[in-house]
Amino acid sequence: MTKRSPIRATVGAGATAATSTGAVLFDLDGTFADTAPDMGAALNRLRAAHGQPPLPLAMLRPHVSSGSLGMLRVGFGIGPDHPDYGHLREAYLACYAADLCRDTLLFPGIAELIAGLATRGRSWGIVTNKPAWLTDPLLAAMDLPAPPACVVSGDTLARAKPHPDPLLHACQLLHLAPSDCWYIGDDQRDILAGRAAGMATLAALYGYLGVDCPPHDWGADGLIAHPLEVLAWVDGVDCSRIDAVAGAAATTRPPPGAAGRADVPN
Repeated sequence: MTKRSPIRATVGAGATAATSTGAVLFDLDGTFADTAPDMGAALNRLRAAHGQPPLPLAMLRPHVSSGSLGMLRVGFGIGPDHPDYGHLREAYLACYAADLCRDTLLFPGIAELIAGLATRGRSWGIVTNKPAWLTDPLLAAMDLPAPPACVVSGDTLARAKPHPDPLLHACQLLHLAPSDCWYIGDDQRDILAGRAAGMATLAALYGYLGVDCPPHDWGADGLIAHPLEVLAWVDGVDCSRIDAVAGAAATTRPPPGAAGRADVPN
């Protein structure tokens, strides 16, 4: 499938505010927006084309952040070394791109969080591993409460997360030091990238979280069970109680089925 969108980073209308008090940067899939319904639907359409029954969304959610790699692993039991992987990956991405934003929504609290950041003079942006040819139309199709100050996609640079390069590039676009930014993500690679870039990091426990390593072991500066908890961390409030409650919620919560997380093609 031809990828027509240019490989680039964009700077939005909110960029000028970032130079005052800093910015909060978000992973896209599973942290900022719940894209699992549409990514899961694309996988099930592909399975149907191959005579396979649909898989429940609750089963698919933990794998969404691994992008096409994770979806093909859970949907067809194959990895990049399989001879059919390349063909199935292209077919999966075509299915997803054809119906990119049917059921995708902002996570509850994200719109209010963006408003709260604006009142504090802080900008926000997206740093994702999803390629620009999917990131750009997805954001354009969503009902965003305000434009992001920057968008850095997975193919903007030679290296994507967990390398820190995309986050450092976002800082350059916003004329900010990494120490002036927070990075919020729901996958271990998000926290690894944020820490390597020198940013404060928060693990989004409402996201998909993957299947490889529990979020308590990612090394994040804090754990959040709801997007609006970001404001307390940004304000410098004592978050030890919030963190403890969030950690307990992550330990006792049911298997992922009501939240999301996905950086698409790896």
